[in-house]
Amino acid sequence: MSMKKEWKREQADGTTIFRTCAWSPPGEHPVGWGMELTVDAEGNLIKVEGDKEHPIYQGRLNATGLDLVEYVNHPDRIIYPMKRAREDRGKDKWERITWEEAYDIIEEQVKDIKEKYGARSIMVHGGTGREAVMYSYPLAFSVLQTPNYCYSQSGWSCYGPRTTVSDFILGAGYPEIDYAGFFEQRYDDPNYVVPDYIVCWGKAPLASNPDGLHGHALIDLMKRGTRIICIDPRVTWLGCREGNWTIQIKPQTDTCLALGLINIIVKEDLYDHDFVENWCYGFEELAERAAEFPVDYVSEVTWIPEDQIIALARYLGTHHPGAMAWGLAIDQQSNGIQAGHAILALAAITGNLDVPGGLTVGAPNSFMGKWRMDSRQFVAEEDWAQRIGAEEYPALAYTHATTHPDVTLDVLETGDPYEIHMSWFNSTNLIAPTNSAQPHRWYEALKKVDFAVCTDLFMTPTAMAFADIFLPLSAFPEHDGIVLPHYGRNSVFLGCMNKASRRGECKSDLEIDLELGKRLNPAGWPYDSVEDFFDSLLVPEYGFTFDDLRQIGCYQPSYTYRKYEKGMLRPDGEPGFNTVTGKVELYSIVYEAWGEDPLPYFEKPRWDETSHPELAEEYPLIMTTGARDYASFHSEHRQLAQMREITPWPVVEIHPETAASYGIEEGDWVEIASPFGKAREKAHITAIIDPRVVHTRHGWWYPEQDGEEPNLFGVWKSNINELRPHKEIGKLGFGAPYKGVMCEIRKVDGLSD
Repeated sequence: MSMKKEWKREQADGTTIFRTCAWSPPGEHPVGWGMELTVDAEGNLIKVEGDKEHPIYQGRLNATGLDLVEYVNHPDRIIYPMKRAREDRGKDKWERITWEEAYDIIEEQVKDIKEKYGARSIMVHGGTGREAVMYSYPLAFSVLQTPNYCYSQSGWSCYGPRTTVSDFILGAGYPEIDYAGFFEQRYDDPNYVVPDYIVCWGKAPLASNPDGLHGHALIDLMKRGTRIICIDPRVTWLGCREGNWTIQIKPQTDTCLALGLINIIVKEDLYDHDFVENWCYGFEELAERAAEFPVDYVSEVTWIPEDQIIALARYLGTHHPGAMAWGLAIDQQSNGIQAGHAILALAAITGNLDVPGGLTVGAPNSFMGKWRMDSRQFVAEEDWAQRIGAEEYPALAYTHATTHPDVTLDVLETGDPYEIHMSWFNSTNLIAPTNSAQPHRWYEALKKVDFAVCTDLFMTPTAMAFADIFLPLSAFPEHDGIVLPHYGRNSVFLGCMNKASRRGECKSDLEIDLELGKRLNPAGWPYDSVEDFFDSLLVPEYGFTFDDLRQIGCYQPSYTYRKYEKGMLRPDGEPGFNTVTGKVELYSIVYEAWGEDPLPYFEKPRWDETSHPELAEEYPLIMTTGARDYASFHSEHRQLAQMREITPWPVVEIHPETAASYGIEEGDWVEIASPFGKAREKAHITAIIDPRVVHTRHGWWYPEQDGEEPNLFGVWKSNINELRPHKEIGKLGFGAPYKGVMCEIRKVDGLSD
């Protein structure tokens, strides 16, 4: 059913209102907020409101969405292409050029580097969350024709581990909580059942609105009787609400807890016998592994009282339906693949997969995801075989078609097995404390590259440090596009992004791909326009064009529950799951083939008092980080006055008892140090954190400071990723200890000495 209002409405005062579904930039996950954008006669964005007709959001927006006018019209935005001499890197010596001049320089450099060193000597660095994730792969594979696309976060520790677990264990896309997003009538659809509970396991949906989950859906469900169970090192707002439940866990011990819960559920015969017997493989082996985790041991490891663990297990085993929203905290640990495996096994044995009110199960890939991966056909097989990290970590290379991030840093530093001569920074502020561990090492290694391009909206530390060419990106109100929650892996809707405003000469990621692709690889870009490109994908898949989608506004596909019973998950049409065994693999055949333990196992945290007792006195606390902030998306939005008013400084959360023991008071500057580095943040004294843990903010740099080297907008002052180790990753190459490294704290006089 189409939305009632037209997508474009001219007003008597000369303004025009455009209906759109948001993605990015500015940074945002692909949740597709429904918006109405008011634009004046000159094409300037002047007002933003939530679209009450949008079936998912119903007029709701988040803080950064409400501040879109300030972002789009900010005077510091880069709105024209620029260049500077290589010897001026790190200096604010930019010269405005045309797009044709920029493309000429890029084309010349790419062809020269390919001729001298081969296409594999070019690397594209992609960021997280933004719309660019759909277009950075083909930028590498089909425009530049390099095999080396890199997401630089150590252990690929964001979303990748969870999708890998889903691929291998279910043969399916992302399992998301069922918040009735597929249905026009939403919660009133006769096929829908309100969940009895939702577990937010290392996930804060209200702040993060992650990938395909509109956080406010949990508020809707709470009002309908759903109980929210928060498993987190910090006490959260959701966990404190009446009737909800907080399970405060030691960072990076999630696998231990999950296996302990499975043990109790199995021993007390609380599992779903029908689903286990008919649709699960390896239950007996899993039960045997889980028996190694008695409740007293689990309590000692996780810091959770025994009675809470028992009560939680019994609750999960006796209440139906229920769903588990597993978050970034599961990815960001060396044991993350095993944690995800155990959590998904827990959902399976309690009978909550692909049932109303449980976890919805999506396809492994979407029409755009398939196109994105198909673009690798333009990479020479010889080059593809030499993709960085593919031999050392084939599981990651196979599932994500990228380089391995940790191996990438090794190669950049050593030039072995080959050197990288060109870098393209595609919507990534790589050295800011958003993703890369040990960013100083990345900084030193990337300075050696012969030629570098950066695409972004603002001058960032990364662009200032490395770029020779800066290409200005359009914000989403300034270009046409499509938004797919979960990047197509489990999309409750398909939203249309309609170009409404304009600013300077900015272009979208797709426009850059199309235009540069026609120069460097015309065979890969046979499209006449952005609309033509979308039509080529939409018509075969859905039977409608991009213009049709404009009129629809927000397309909700139908959803069928228990697809495994109906032969809807396997390409051969047989009942079951699209795995080797045709079942949910509690015992993974694929893991076994990769040389990994086929069952989930607990590995103690790599850098805490249990693994390094010799450092416990010097570093007595555990630092976790990465919780989302309502006023930013990772390192974005730091220029915005309204967002800085909400969160003016990075804060480190410290328990009152701990703060008192260090002589630290509210608002003091604090230096946090680990065996690997240091960073400074302001103290926030709060009882929501365990006395043995401190929580820090990530993504901080200071656009108001000097942008030139060596300061680079103060990027090194609060760079929390300096405290992270390099290559402390899981056996398959996934997961790194972003969520728990031993540390010390001390009071200091200010942000810098």
